[in-house]
Amino acid sequence: MAFENLADKLQQTFKKLRGKGKISEQDLKGAMREVKLALLEADVNFKVVKDFINSVSEKALGANILESLTPAQQVIKIVNEELTSLMGEKSEKIVYSSKSPTVIMMVGLQGAGKTTTSAKIGGLLKKQHKRPLLVACDVYRPAARKQLQVVGSQMEVPVFSIDESNDPVFIAQEAISHAQRNGNDVVIIDTAGRLHLNEELMDELLNIKNKVNPSEILLVLDAMTGQDAVNVATSFDEKLDFTGVVLTKLDGDTRGGAALSVRAVTGKPIKLIGQGEKLSDMDWFYPDRMASRILGMGDVLTLIDKAQEAFDEKQALELEQKIRKQQFTLDDYLAQMQQMKNMGPLQDLIKMIPGMNQAALSSVNIDERKLGRIEAMITSMTPKERQDPSILNSSRKKRIADGSGNKIQDLNMFLKQFEQMKKMMKQFSNPKKMKRSFGGGFPNLFR
Repeated sequence: MAFENLADKLQQTFKKLRGKGKISEQDLKGAMREVKLALLEADVNFKVVKDFINSVSEKALGANILESLTPAQQVIKIVNEELTSLMGEKSEKIVYSSKSPTVIMMVGLQGAGKTTTSAKIGGLLKKQHKRPLLVACDVYRPAARKQLQVVGSQMEVPVFSIDESNDPVFIAQEAISHAQRNGNDVVIIDTAGRLHLNEELMDELLNIKNKVNPSEILLVLDAMTGQDAVNVATSFDEKLDFTGVVLTKLDGDTRGGAALSVRAVTGKPIKLIGQGEKLSDMDWFYPDRMASRILGMGDVLTLIDKAQEAFDEKQALELEQKIRKQQFTLDDYLAQMQQMKNMGPLQDLIKMIPGMNQAALSSVNIDERKLGRIEAMITSMTPKERQDPSILNSSRKKRIADGSGNKIQDLNMFLKQFEQMKKMMKQFSNPKKMKRSFGGGFPNLFR
């Protein structure tokens, strides 16, 4: 997960502060020294770290926080505010042109993930009822056009390509004409990259920019490149004056310094983040939510967003009625489990819940394969058995266990836990009995 080491170290530092009750100026200096080291180890730009520490220290001392009843909490609040400010205060989305189509130009070095990111953004905008068109303007990298066509097809986003042309400016211009004729309101241009910065690359990008006049120029940066990401961003900004950043591979980066440095150094917002290999793993960047996650405060808003995206509102209302009438079946259980899987890895979702002990969670192994085994058990049952598990006798149970590759003991344990959960849901339908309701729950995934 992004910022994992940084989050662990900051949380340990603030845990020490909270344990002191009252804190002295010396305690604050010691804490800020640890924060400084943690940020530097996370590959945050040195000047950015220096300014950040100075700002936090000045605010903590200037507001007489050390004399307050909860000094540690006040210091954490200031750090949270400064982290949010460092990453951009608020989320910034795509700026759309008043005249269709809106042109988005994707730029960056080779290997940063431009082509896949272009398709991911196309898919994200499609969810917002846009009609994006992907444009294959990388005429140098072998199979770049084919790659865009493949990922575009997977996202069900059309791709414009002129295979017989090696002129990216011409291809871009023709794509815009194509979009106007076919009603595409967003054109996403996947440009060529290089293994390193050079004048040839910049001149070509500048030519495309001058000819198509894009509303957005998004710089795709690999978060794992650390300090070098800042150097790349500075160079691209000097030549192209890009409008925003897309950070990729945040799921594999344990440092994350690029996210904390790029905005401060270039003044350009991080607009989107890629946090996984799936084509659906592209999200808008929320500085306040990221700051809260780094400090172990959870991220409820993102959790809600994921839930709203994964769960069907009509099905949720129907489920509520079934729970109230005590008609919750194994079919309903299976449907809810599958929707929950669509929200992403359970390990990541749990970390978004405020108050969870992040240090303890790091040693917890959530075996998501158990969900697969439960799914296999349920799908091995007949529709009648899923509606009424009470009819399961020993021969039926043996058939289900064999068919799902499980033991009869595993099936019995799951059925027992399912019944416990149904009892718990019955309690939830009566608020007066809720206090006695927490005896069951989902099958134990923490082993």
